[in-house]
Amino acid sequence: MKHLLILLLPWVCLAETHKVQATRYFNSFDHRHPVLARIKPGDTVVTRTIDAGGYDEKGAKAGERGNPLTGPFFLEGAEAGDAIAIAFNRMRLNRNYGYTGYRLGLFSLTPESIEGLYPRSYKKGAVVAERDDIVRWEIDLRRNTVRLREPVSKVHKMEFVARPMLGCAGVAAAGVFGPTSGISGPYGGNMDYNEVGEGATLILPVYHPGGLLFLGDGHALQADGEPTGTGVETSMDVTFTVQLRKKANLQNPRLENRDSIISIGSQPEFASSLDRSIRLATSDMVDWLVKDYRMEPWAAHLLIGYQGRYDVVTVAGSMALRIPKAALPK
Repeated sequence: MKHLLILLLPWVCLAETHKVQATRYFNSFDHRHPVLARIKPGDTVVTRTIDAGGYDEKGAKAGERGNPLTGPFFLEGAEAGDAIAIAFNRMRLNRNYGYTGYRLGLFSLTPESIEGLYPRSYKKGAVVAERDDIVRWEIDLRRNTVRLREPVSKVHKMEFVARPMLGCAGVAAAGVFGPTSGISGPYGGNMDYNEVGEGATLILPVYHPGGLLFLGDGHALQADGEPTGTGVETSMDVTFTVQLRKKANLQNPRLENRDSIISIGSQPEFASSLDRSIRLATSDMVDWLVKDYRMEPWAAHLLIGYQGRYDVVTVAGSMALRIPKAALPK
């Protein structure tokens, strides 16, 4: 046993922690962007993201709207057909304010229900000088809460417990396609899934050498579906560890948390059919259960049929299918 430990310990020590601060931010999941940092499987990265409008933790303009991304991170050994698993060890708010859209988007409503109810614009400069359609939320870092600063409701305090998450997490998309940071797809991207938070592991397919991971679009809080078109947009401190899964051949993003395994039918948000994303997520879950959990296809179908739970990831965009870990084969 002593000899075995001696052989193993040098490999254990190879894992490193990298503190990475970007000075340039990109607005697309494009394999042609210069690499921010090279990391190895098992390494941990401590970094920061700026908000969807390009403002950093001090409120200074550091990138361009919308959804400027920190990255790309190049994972040594990652090749097309592999997958990378990003474990979000720590995701914390680092600024005392955020902002949201002023009203629900037409993608969330029937147009006739909003017409004439109240205007889309609130007032120019309420948060940043160039915008009149967003409102400010105060973030209490000590109490981990968000509270709407104005307008003030006569009947509701509009204060909630924060639940930090990343709206953008993705790799460089396949081929020569460099999708903007405003949409999502099989590569991840701007999924705006409120389960991409501390303690979750996001699993993404690899299309280019190194995978080329990008992160951004931090939210202090967001409801299912992102119905206003925003979360509580803010900057974020993020610590993550990356593992490499060789020849995984994934077709869609997957996520694991303490309670569930989750298949994500990731599509461009606010522009895509939810019924198609349900099919993508469900088909991927069948594949996952059959290949990784050795279930018979018919058993996978019935497990999904009676234990599955669907999440609206983004309104008119993506859906996710979760299976409780308690219901999985032992």
